[in-house]
Amino acid sequence: MTLIKSISGIRGTIGGRPGEGLSPIDVVRFTSAYGTWLKDQADKSRYRVVLGRDARISGAMVRRLVAGTLQGMGVDVVDLGLATTPTTELAVVKENADGGIILTASHNPKQWNALKLLNSSGEFLSASDGEKILSIADSGAFEYALVDELGKLENKDYTDIHIQDVLKLELVDVEAIRSAGFKVVIDCVNSVGGVALPPLLKALGVDDVVELNCEPNGEFPHNPEPLPEHLTEISGTMKTENADVGFVVDPDVDRLAIINEDGTMFGEEYTLVAVSDYVLSHTPGNTVSNLSSTRALKDVTERRGGTYSASAVGEVNVVSKMKQTNAVIGGEGNGGVIYPASHYGRDALVGIALFLTLLAKKGKKPSELKQEYPAYFMTKNKLELPKEVNVDELLKKVKEYYSDEKINDEDGVKIDFPDAWVHLRKSNTEPIVRVYSEAGSPEEAKELAQSMMNVMKSFI
Repeated sequence: MTLIKSISGIRGTIGGRPGEGLSPIDVVRFTSAYGTWLKDQADKSRYRVVLGRDARISGAMVRRLVAGTLQGMGVDVVDLGLATTPTTELAVVKENADGGIILTASHNPKQWNALKLLNSSGEFLSASDGEKILSIADSGAFEYALVDELGKLENKDYTDIHIQDVLKLELVDVEAIRSAGFKVVIDCVNSVGGVALPPLLKALGVDDVVELNCEPNGEFPHNPEPLPEHLTEISGTMKTENADVGFVVDPDVDRLAIINEDGTMFGEEYTLVAVSDYVLSHTPGNTVSNLSSTRALKDVTERRGGTYSASAVGEVNVVSKMKQTNAVIGGEGNGGVIYPASHYGRDALVGIALFLTLLAKKGKKPSELKQEYPAYFMTKNKLELPKEVNVDELLKKVKEYYSDEKINDEDGVKIDFPDAWVHLRKSNTEPIVRVYSEAGSPEEAKELAQSMMNVMKSFI
């Protein structure tokens, strides 16, 4: 059993003793803390929270606990039922709600679930607000409503509203997509992508869609993280169906992986690169991604006359940096596209619509389009450390060792070399350092990571 309490919410495996797994008592406790925090934000007679969930097996049970707890605190609940994370984020704003809760453990396996917490802007909480909620949860200082003041429950379906918002985006060209006559394969990992992607593609003018794993029953047919090693089914289907492009989403549809016409991977890192290049070609400006994302975004941004900035890892950090730099697009290298013209949240629906428009206007196959972008290769490793090692001191020594290089220590230590980079981040839960590296070839990226791990070992 596992229970992880963080500033962005609470996640864990279903079952076990309270405090050891995501038990019903833990769900109620953290929902109560969120409700208490919500009431501290403004003095109002009524409060409203939007609730959405992915299709996890535990989702219906957790939804009832969360909705009932909020009602018990006198908070009205707008229940979206099965809804993507970006759909829920949009609904918070459209409903003029005080906040939102998304029940999803993202790419984690089916035994996991989580409460992801939103503010009144439909965005993830700041670190300080997250800390306040954790503190309230630890104190247990909750106060529930009297019988005449219980919250009300309202059910709404926002999927079509979200789709219509995507269609209205200036850079989404439905006619161009329809004229291209694409054949598209989708893999929705038996979660809420199966609710949102088929009607989205139909609305975009795509009539020929091959659906894989689109039954929202929470029985993930493969590891739900959209990495190449998990996508063998759709890769084979692309070739047997002679399809033009494939799309894979994670269980809550905020990450988008693209499959080329020949079954090869477009590359999750390059989802944001391609979409950003298209957006920048029409609306020049700045971009943001996190420190562990590909340098290719910086290259295409500067080629389009804009300025690229890197943030600490985490969506809330990316969004904060985007607002600071007035970025026209940003996101994360895990396939997360954040397009402010829609909203400040990773949104695979927006990513699909913009990518299909780009593909239609270019008149190229995805594999050909990929060749237009700078080629980088990334490795992701980890160095296990003796428990007695002070990781902060270790990273400080690495920083001093490479003091002649360009260094960013906003989130761990990132060392930018002329033709490559390496990013070292410590884990908050175990004695390891995560080592991300990128270079112009797989061999160079691997060698750089190994070299960096050897340097760290020399300091232990």
